[in-house]
Parts: sequence; structure tokens; C-alpha cells
Amino acid sequence: MSFEISHVWKSFLHKREAQAVLRDVTMTVDPGEFVSLIGHSGCGKSTLLNALGGLTAPDAGAITLDGEAVTGPSPDRAMVFQSYSLLPMLSLVRNVEAAVKSARRDWSRERVTAGTEKYLRAVGLWEAKDKKPHQVSGGMQQRCAVARAFAVEPRALLLDEPFGALDALTRSRLQGHLVDLWTNDSETELVVMVTHGIDEAILLSDRIVVMSNPPGPSVCEVIPVDISRPRDRVSIVDHPEFRAVQERLLALLRRDDQRQEAA
Repeated sequence: MSFEISHVWKSFLHKREAQAVLRDVTMTVDPGEFVSLIGHSGCGKSTLLNALGGLTAPDAGAITLDGEAVTGPSPDRAMVFQSYSLLPMLSLVRNVEAAVKSARRDWSRERVTAGTEKYLRAVGLWEAKDKKPHQVSGGMQQRCAVARAFAVEPRALLLDEPFGALDALTRSRLQGHLVDLWTNDSETELVVMVTHGIDEAILLSDRIVVMSNPPGPSVCEVIPVDISRPRDRVSIVDHPEFRAVQERLLALLRRDDQRQEAA
């Protein structure tokens, strides 16, 4: 299974003029890949992710998943956002169950219950399962959102800055939970993540797609991260590939900054 993105364009009206946010995006995300989208605000990262999720339709071009056109949301594509998006009146366990029941209407009650418990335990929330969102920390809410996404058993996981609102320690723990679930204990075949964090992108990704602001093409470079897994966040910073990718990303982002200032 793979995402195929072919010559995708998307514009939005700005001051009564059409502004092309996505400009001729062509790329593939293959099975077993974790791909990050990085770039300055306004470059179209979240727009592209929403198009992959079927939340917004491109003006031109095509997006397919395993050969089938993406025309709307599907349980085969689960999304996790920076905001936790939990239902405040439901407990953590009921939040997960409600999402699974809605997405997988043909599943038995036993399968829904088993999957909910499995993933809440995997992110360390089973003991807090009966608490409501306002009774737990932001990090716990986001862990619940991650468990909810995996419990649907999607083939593709789409992440829009899922760690952006968390403190450094909570962020590192949740990154570990995410990678462990994806690589060891889920049906999810590929992950696409929007991030502003250079080090985060290198730590988690197999490839990093660098996006730029108008008027040039949206994708200015795709950088492979040739570091074997599992990756240790402490020692990885001394890996020569980490330094090389970090320097290349910084150079590309600075170049885009300078181009915008000159425009």
C-alpha cells in the first residue's frame, strides 16, 4: 500500500485573489515509511496532509491510496492533530470506543472493547481510563488521541504537529509510544507527519519533504534519513547522518527565509 500524489494543486482565496498553496506536488509514500513534511508557516504542509486525509479536495491532480482515489475521509486514514479533539463529556475509554464504533461499524462489541483496551494500555492510560479529559494533563489527552487513532486500525496515520503543544519530556515520551506502536503492534503501514521541528523530523522519519512558500514549487527537496532503527534520541545527535541532514534542512529553510525577505 502506498500514497501516490500526482501533480496536485490547491488554491485559496486571499483578498479576493486565488493564492496557490500547493503547487504541482508529486511524491510517493511507500509501505513501512515514516515521512515528515517540514517548512515555514503558510507553505502548505497542513493543506497537503488534509488532502491526504480527504478533508480537502485538490483543485487539480490526483491522490490515491493503494490505487484507490482519495475522495473523502476514511477509517483507513486516521488523523491526529495538535489539539487533542477529545469529547469533554466522555471518559478516555469512551472517547476511544466512540471513535472506533463510528469508524468501524461492522466490528463486534468484543473487538471494539479489546482494541480500546489494547491501545490505552500501550500508551499507559488504562489506569486512568475512566477519567474525563479535563481531569488529566495535556500529555495524557494527546496519548489518548494517539490510542484512539491506532484503535481504528488505519492503514495510514496522518499527524499534524501532534507534539507541538507538549513540554519536552512529555513530547519525547509520546514520540517513543508512537514509534513503538507503529513498528511493533499495529496494522498501520505508513505515517505522514507535519512538523516544525528539525530534530524531531530526523529522529522519526525515513524521508523528510521540505516545502517552500510561493511562487516556486511546493516541494523543494526530499531528504532521506539513512539511520537504522531503533533510534536512540540521546546518541542519534552524534550520528554523522543526523548532522548532515540537520545542516541541509537548516540551509534550505534559511534559503526560503531569505527569498521571502527579498520578495
